[in-house]
Amino acid sequence: MTPEFDTSPALEAVPGIRHGFFTRRGGTSGGPFESLNCSPNAGDSPESVRENRMRVVRALGGDCLVTNRQVHGRRVRLVGRYTDAAALEEADGLVTTDPGVCIGALGADCAPVLFAAPGVVGAAHVGWKGALAGVTDAVIESMEAFTDRCRIAAAVGPAIQPMSYEVGGDFRDQLLEMSPVDAEDCFLSHPDTRRVHFDLPAYIERRLRHAGILQLDRNASDTYVDEKRFFSYRRSCHRGTPEYGRQPGVICLSREG
Repeated sequence: MTPEFDTSPALEAVPGIRHGFFTRRGGTSGGPFESLNCSPNAGDSPESVRENRMRVVRALGGDCLVTNRQVHGRRVRLVGRYTDAAALEEADGLVTTDPGVCIGALGADCAPVLFAAPGVVGAAHVGWKGALAGVTDAVIESMEAFTDRCRIAAAVGPAIQPMSYEVGGDFRDQLLEMSPVDAEDCFLSHPDTRRVHFDLPAYIERRLRHAGILQLDRNASDTYVDEKRFFSYRRSCHRGTPEYGRQPGVICLSREG
């Protein structure tokens, strides 16, 4: 079975790349990881995870898939054809210039963000902590060793959407104090309950645009609501089910150029 994935118009406009924001459909895992869980750290069968990751690689015509042990920080790794894809390092961003090397960010409410310019691609796992820490800025800065910032396109993948992301007033006040320009207008009140909700994708988009990224779009899928297509950390917490999978956003340079 071919894994299901969405694509980004902004990234499709960049020549020589393949990418996909994969859903949970089209894998081999069972139980709470059904079926395309791509995280080696979720408690899933290692055999199923290996096969799921290879299905993602084959769907994009690549050679291997490199991901991180994600820690909600801003460290970025430069990887290539000789990187051990099975060795996970603590980081939240990846950059490569080697064709066929698929790099990915795993998510289950946090957003996978993919970057592309001719000859170089990047990926980042972005929740509010990573966005505030500047992981997207760090990926852009790493890519600037190989391209001009004005040539970089970016896409924000499926994530928890604001009506599913209730937060406390203290969180709103703290983020507005720490990041007043980017967080402005990223909080809203539920029309019925008046409770505070946070628009994570909008906040990430603000960070990207203020960093000078002009070719940009974002996926509107809500990982919390759409259980058939996406894993969700918050949904799992609300149900008291500690095990859940992660879907990847993946990008690579095509071997065909």
